[in-house]
Amino acid sequence: MKLSWLDIVIVLTYLVGIFALAQWVSREKGSHQKDAKDYFLASKALPWWAIGTSLIAANISAEQIIGMSGSGYALGLAIASYEWMAAATILIIGRWFLPVFLRNGINTMPQFLEERYGTRIRTVMAVFWLILYVFVNLTSILWLGSIAVSQVTGMDQFAALVLLGAFSLAYQLYGGLKAVALTDFVQVSLLVIGGLLVAAITLGQIGGEGGVLAGFHKLLDLHPDHFHMILPPDSPYYKDLPGIAVLVGGLWVMNLSYWGFNQYIIQRGLAAKNIGEAQKGVLLAAFIKLLIPLVVVVPGIAAIALAPGLARPDQAYPTMMALLPTGVLGLVFAALVAAIMASLASKINSIATIFTLDFYARLSGRNEQTHLVNVGRVAAVVAVIIGVLSAKPLLGSFDQAFQYIQDFTGYFTPGITVIFLLGLFWPRANEAGALAAAIGSVVLSLAIRLGLPSMPFMNRVGLVFLLSLLLAVVVSLLSASVPAKNRIRTDDVSFRTSNGFNLGAIAVVAILIVLYTVFW
Repeated sequence: MKLSWLDIVIVLTYLVGIFALAQWVSREKGSHQKDAKDYFLASKALPWWAIGTSLIAANISAEQIIGMSGSGYALGLAIASYEWMAAATILIIGRWFLPVFLRNGINTMPQFLEERYGTRIRTVMAVFWLILYVFVNLTSILWLGSIAVSQVTGMDQFAALVLLGAFSLAYQLYGGLKAVALTDFVQVSLLVIGGLLVAAITLGQIGGEGGVLAGFHKLLDLHPDHFHMILPPDSPYYKDLPGIAVLVGGLWVMNLSYWGFNQYIIQRGLAAKNIGEAQKGVLLAAFIKLLIPLVVVVPGIAAIALAPGLARPDQAYPTMMALLPTGVLGLVFAALVAAIMASLASKINSIATIFTLDFYARLSGRNEQTHLVNVGRVAAVVAVIIGVLSAKPLLGSFDQAFQYIQDFTGYFTPGITVIFLLGLFWPRANEAGALAAAIGSVVLSLAIRLGLPSMPFMNRVGLVFLLSLLLAVVVSLLSASVPAKNRIRTDDVSFRTSNGFNLGAIAVVAILIVLYTVFW
């Protein structure tokens, strides 16, 4: 694969344009100086369209496009459950979680934990999230993104790592979350258009004169085993996606943790103008989620017919890009870079937010707004340097990096979900119970992994969630209740939603039922 001059011009035009747009939307009026709320929470004024597209942009990156296409190549459409079940999860977040967070003026997830439980759990979880974001999420986006850039351009992979990290850092360094969220509409539009083009062109090549639909039916006839959402127990990939448990088990725990209690995702909702805008944004994100498997999984399945025998599944998407004509390749490559940068920028900003607000401001006692913004910028630079240097040592040996990420985070997500669910909806929960769930989640996960190595990790996540929940409840009941520590108000929170949100939510659920019925 080689980029033509036209492709290069398209990509460079995009890069210059998105950088200029980020600086323009981040500008301050008059003599106003950026304060922490401006930089980390976009002045708490994000409109619904920015929230919805930014949720998707933060989520969809190289680990989805490259990683999920690779999993589509290896195991098929079943990997789309991560996307389609997320659409339902997002609606739950908008309906029941965001009203509590916005009512209580929450800026970060560690802050919520302190307001609800106390200072120790805030510090423990802030440390955990920083480690996870830098050494798992940031590195995975950089690594998988650099694979794609290297294969498309022929560039040295480490050089691609450095350039991706440097540009993603630079375009949001001045504006913070506002620069990220208000440009994500462009990024997501480009991502969806580019992904649909890849799907259409690859299916068209399979279908020949019959076109895209003929290509899809031919692919379905040739590889029917790759079009089942629920894998049978004899599938070689059952351990990754354990049948019906995908619908009723551990995936719900992972999705609730990721979409509801993950700083770099929920930060968009926390920055909303009001709960109405947040819920409209969430609904938009749910509808876009329904499209994502067509954008990222179908090209991976198409690669089975067009490029059988790939050395690594993660090569599927870049290999399909090689089939694109001049001009279209440049557009699709720009879309891939857009997805990588949008997710990187979101992650970088959230790392800076947690470090600055949950560590530096508390420990130093300094609250000068301009100073905090500058500390956040320094934290962002350091995070990118660490991510670039540690990406290859951590991820270079994995064939399906997406599955590695899910497996690793599965050690922690049961405890996180327990802590937040009890914190939101059970007043008797206390800090001792929360700490027991956090520690117990890791210990129990390791014990089950060692004792029952054949258990699918998703089932392990579900089992550990139930055990951690029981542990948190028992410890909370056996230890002293300290009502004064709970500063989260839920008594005056309204969970009513608009008719538009309700109708949209019903439509999303109906579409999911149809999809799972057709591709069962």
